[in-house]
Amino acid sequence: MRRCLTLLVLLVPSVVAAQSPAAPETPTAASFQFGKFADIFGSRLVAAFDSIPADRYDYRPTRSQQTIGYIAQHLENANYSLCVQLGGAKHPETSKDSLADSVKARWPKDTLVARLDASLRFCDAALDRLGDVDSPAVVSTLLALETDLAEHYSQISVYMRLLGLVPPSALPPTPRVAIALAPATLAPYAGTYEVARGLDLVVGQRNDTLTIRSTPGGASVRLWPESAATFFVKEIDAQVTFTRDQRHTVTGLVWHQYGRDRRATKLR
Repeated sequence: MRRCLTLLVLLVPSVVAAQSPAAPETPTAASFQFGKFADIFGSRLVAAFDSIPADRYDYRPTRSQQTIGYIAQHLENANYSLCVQLGGAKHPETSKDSLADSVKARWPKDTLVARLDASLRFCDAALDRLGDVDSPAVVSTLLALETDLAEHYSQISVYMRLLGLVPPSALPPTPRVAIALAPATLAPYAGTYEVARGLDLVVGQRNDTLTIRSTPGGASVRLWPESAATFFVKEIDAQVTFTRDQRHTVTGLVWHQYGRDRRATKLR
C-alpha cells in the first residue's frame, strides 16, 4: 500500500504552485489532489465491503468494537456530514436517514454498499466544484474526510484479515498485455494535457515508446499500449485512454484509476 501511494505522489505531486482565478467548474491542483486521495480510500472501502460475505456483516473482533455493518453505515453518514460543507450542495434526507445507527447497521449488505458508494459520489461532486482551497475551514474539512476514510479502511482491513480475507490494497493488479505500436501511431498523443488548474500531464514520445509525467516535478513512467488508443502503467494500477474529435484529432485523455475517470484536455 505504501509503495502504491508513493508512486501516486510521483505522478501527482502534492506541492502545487499558486493558483490563478478560473471558472468554478475547473478544479485546482490542490482540490484535485484531495480528490485523488479520497478516490484511493473510498474505492478500496467499497471494494472491501463488497467482498465481505453478507453473513459476516455482524462480525466484530470483540464486543466493544463496531460491527462491519455499523462501520458501513457510519461511513455513509460521515461522508455526507463532511461533504455538505464543501461546495454548498445539500443531501436530501429521507425517513430512513433518521433511523438509529444500530438499525441501519443491520440493513442488507447490498443496501449498505450502495448507500456508501452514493455518499462517495456525492463527495466527488463536491470536490469537483470546490475551486480554490484557500480557507482554513475547507482545509480542515478535507483533512477530516481523508483521515476518516483512511482510518476506517485500516480498520476494515484488519477485520478482513481476521476473517481470512485479503484487503483490496493487497490484491495484485489486473494482468494486462502490451502490444507494439508504430511510432507514427503514437506521435499524435505527445503533448500537454490539463487535468486541473496548475496540474498538467505531459506525454512524451521517443521512437516507439510513450511516457507520461505530471507537472510540476512529476517523475516519468512508461505508457504501455493495449490497443491503438488505450495504455496502462505497470508501476500502479492505472490506465489511460486518448480521446479524439470527429476529425480524428486527439483532444484529450482519460486517466482511469481507483474506479474514477479523470479527464484532461490537450493544450498543445
